Amino acid sequence: MDSEASPDVGLLSPVRAGTGAEAATGDLAWLQAMLDAEAALARAQARLGIVPADAAAAITEAARADRFDLPALARRARGAANPVVPLLADLRRLAGPAGEHAHRGATSQDIVDTGAMLVAARTRRVVLARLDRALDALAGIAAHHRGTPMAGRTLGRQALPTTFGAKAAGWLLGVLDARDALAGFALPVQLGGAAGTLDGFGDLGLDLLAAYAAETGLDRPVLPWHTRRTPVAGLGSALALTAGALGKVATDVVLLAQSEVAEVAEPAAPGRGGSSAMPHKRNPALATMVRSAALQVPAYAQVLFASMSAPHERPAGEWHAEWQPLRECLRLTGGAAETAAEMLDGLEADAGRMAANLGALLDVLPGDPGVGAAPAMTDRALAAYEAYRRIRA
Repeated sequence: MDSEASPDVGLLSPVRAGTGAEAATGDLAWLQAMLDAEAALARAQARLGIVPADAAAAITEAARADRFDLPALARRARGAANPVVPLLADLRRLAGPAGEHAHRGATSQDIVDTGAMLVAARTRRVVLARLDRALDALAGIAAHHRGTPMAGRTLGRQALPTTFGAKAAGWLLGVLDARDALAGFALPVQLGGAAGTLDGFGDLGLDLLAAYAAETGLDRPVLPWHTRRTPVAGLGSALALTAGALGKVATDVVLLAQSEVAEVAEPAAPGRGGSSAMPHKRNPALATMVRSAALQVPAYAQVLFASMSAPHERPAGEWHAEWQPLRECLRLTGGAAETAAEMLDGLEADAGRMAANLGALLDVLPGDPGVGAAPAMTDRALAAYEAYRRIRA
């Protein structure tokens, strides 16, 4: 077995193994995104007459990831500390005479950053679709259990009555807030050239920046952002917020599924929740995986924030340090969203057990405290979600 060529398939990260986000963030997807960035640059330059149109077409035709030796590219990237230098050499060779027009006036960071934003945009579409599925499930739970009484818990102890619908409504709004933040974050194209001044394009630099954004479908930045890393750090923040909102749901599910509580259970499926030592157990496996992602993403996002202090006009390690943490933020959050949607689609709520547990609390409370405004609060959350759905539609 060649360990250098063995793929990272998520053996130690089951929350993202086999998910849509995993496919959108793998090495092959990242390579294709960088090639798409090179091809889009050539097409944008052809629009402005900087390179011949037939050269741009030839570069686009050559920019297919399956024509490149991915493990060899990774090893050759050590020479320049980034993968674009060997990638460009291979692209120029594959494009033939047109290859001399590839990468005209650009720098490696333009391609890596634009490729990263393309990967982020493609992964975000997957994540948002999974979040919408989770939101639909949460809205259904909140509506169905609007009046289902249960014990509210503070500091791990029974406190006052609430409803399961109100708890689910809180989950719903948390995930909805996170979705809005992730969906609304700008993902800009990157083009600055050697020192971020667009000097390689003369008076056409800013026009080319606009054309490049149009070709990639990414947002148009005001200026190049080689050492202004807010697009990456901000994206990491939105992903950490999303993972955290999903982690809140998963944590509550784990606690409510405890044997002594037993108010909810994850949907049953062959092989799910099994124990290697205790076959009688049905573990909350889906919630556990979501929590694992929620605990990791903020740590990876911290690297993205630390990388904001890049020097002068080109980072020396800060930019390079972002690549893997950004990918982990994307694929862990995407895996968490898909796993949470699966968990919530079939979440089993035991109203009888909730009532029984609540009975023990009511025995020690004076009078009949009721559930307060919990049903009305649930209605308000559902109204906010319906307003969001109308906008989405």
